[in-house]
Amino acid sequence: MYALFVSHASSHQTSSLEAASRAVSPRNHHSFFWRLRDKHNRVGMFEVNPGHELHRMTRMMQEGLWAATQVFMDNPPKGPLTQKDFSEVMTQVHEEGFEMGTLAGPAFARLRHFLGLNEEDYQATLGPGGPYLQFLSTSKSKASFFLSHDQRFFLKTQRQQEVQVLLAHLPRYVQHLRRYPHSLLARLLGVHSLRVARGKKKYFIIMQSIFYPVGRISERYDIKACEVGRWVEPVAEGSPFILVLKDLNFEGKTINLGPQRNWFLRQMELDTAFLRDLNVLDYSLLVAFQLLREDEKDAYTIYSTMRSVHGAPNLRMMENQNRRLLLDIPNPLHILDGPDQRYFLGLVDLTTVYGLRKRLEQLWKMMRYPGQSFSTVSPARYARRLCQWVETHTE
Repeated sequence: MYALFVSHASSHQTSSLEAASRAVSPRNHHSFFWRLRDKHNRVGMFEVNPGHELHRMTRMMQEGLWAATQVFMDNPPKGPLTQKDFSEVMTQVHEEGFEMGTLAGPAFARLRHFLGLNEEDYQATLGPGGPYLQFLSTSKSKASFFLSHDQRFFLKTQRQQEVQVLLAHLPRYVQHLRRYPHSLLARLLGVHSLRVARGKKKYFIIMQSIFYPVGRISERYDIKACEVGRWVEPVAEGSPFILVLKDLNFEGKTINLGPQRNWFLRQMELDTAFLRDLNVLDYSLLVAFQLLREDEKDAYTIYSTMRSVHGAPNLRMMENQNRRLLLDIPNPLHILDGPDQRYFLGLVDLTTVYGLRKRLEQLWKMMRYPGQSFSTVSPARYARRLCQWVETHTE
């Protein structure tokens, strides 16, 4: 049971979370055979089951998200987006002893609809139907990283200041995605807070995972186009752990996109220019490799033929919005096929502002690492350098 409070319009609702858990769609039930089938896709990740130190927190996240999503399913936002949609804060007080806050809920509900996400599916996947997976990241931040049980949605704890940056930029972010529907920016789906009793609020975000679906992904990289701190010691061959490697690990590799390279370079320019204008830096280009099967190479051949012989359909509209032909597969916005490899590509971590602290950090690094490239530089230089990296490492 929970009570619901909205900063712009007060209302009171009750719901049984136990009933919600039982109502999860069949696709989320964890049968023995489902576990066996997907076990190889979960190596290096850990189910947050009872006994895990974060089990109680993730259980509250699941129950809170179920209830929060139900509000927008029962009362879907209507009409054009307004400033009120971006500023609304909804608080649900649960009898289990915690509060779930939903920030800019109507704006995110509209964005999920724009992205073609089904709210019932979103609710069932993030709700109490199956345990979250904990992902041990090589990031230097103290954030916790989780994935939904099917690894489709990515959850990350954030500092309050980072959340404030995201919400401040949210209207322009939504506008950018509407202008460039095939943008490489990670799709942010929700921002929430969690508070137990009268403790301190913990904030977390939800976004679509760039690396989905995960089957057969062989290598994962986090690219910032610099050298300092950009090496990860690879695990031994045969190790069950999944590591996201970094720039120096990428040495000698190439992203072979064929006819889609020009689209990719242009979209990187558009997206990094957007982040530059927001005064943001320290974001990453995520890259993953997956070897194409023979039957999957047919789609690449068809795409190449259409581009070279007939040109893209609705060419003028696609040029204005830098659209491309999308494959009929899950997560097509972040997947590009080359002749032999499938690539998962997306820009993440969009919350670091080039303020006084970062300017001082840049000066210190200039003295500490003379002649070396590091991540803390001006947003204009950061954007330019990442685009240059992409141009150098693609063909």
